[in-house]
Amino acid sequence: MKADRLQWLALHALFICLVLGLAEWAAARRWLDPTFFGQPSGVAAYLWNHAGTARFWSDLGWTLAAVGCSFVLGSVAAFATGLVFVRWPAVERFAEPYFNALNVMPRIALAPLFILWFGLGLGSKIAVGCSLTFFIVLSATVAGMRGVSQDHVTLCRTLGASAATTFFEVTLPGAVPVIFSGLRLGLIYALLGVVGTEIIASEKGLGQTLAYLGSTFDINGVMALLLVLALLGVGMVRFMSWAERRLLHWQ
Repeated sequence: MKADRLQWLALHALFICLVLGLAEWAAARRWLDPTFFGQPSGVAAYLWNHAGTARFWSDLGWTLAAVGCSFVLGSVAAFATGLVFVRWPAVERFAEPYFNALNVMPRIALAPLFILWFGLGLGSKIAVGCSLTFFIVLSATVAGMRGVSQDHVTLCRTLGASAATTFFEVTLPGAVPVIFSGLRLGLIYALLGVVGTEIIASEKGLGQTLAYLGSTFDINGVMALLLVLALLGVGMVRFMSWAERRLLHWQ
């Protein structure tokens, strides 16, 4: 197993080196204009010069703080709302048209309005990220809980288990895989919402720096920050997958 893992990593490292080498060669021969596409060596130079600066880590911390807050607030609100919908379906039927209208609304287009309401600080970024996370986690929560085998729930009730015991021992564990699928997607959308709002207007953050670099045609800097954001997204998904495995270790 360890040898297969090392072989897999070596194959990916070889592929990445090949792609970067071809990109560097194409840029050097001007087949790809570095002014518009950047250059791997220029991206590496930008990261080397800026990744250790206080400004970079401050922007990174600002963005991660907004993502974390928006994800937690949106997920908690969605989970609570999902519990209400599952417990009282009539409430869901009543609220469904309003929730559908809000869900199809392009929240990123409302970012200027959120900025007007909550200012240029973290508040507007959290509001956009939370609005994107909420509906994704809500749908996964409702689908996961309703997808649990009703035979198991009926059996628990027949054996005299309380509603709380049935929920924590049967319904919630059975719904965890579907809920975590929504949480993974919700976390990525929180990142997208926060960075998108930072690009529009912000005091600081990776998105604000990204917008500045784009306006000054520093394509190497733009590509470097896009790489950082991509790695952040991959790391978030990996963390959520690890947390899910820890919760479902009994399966």
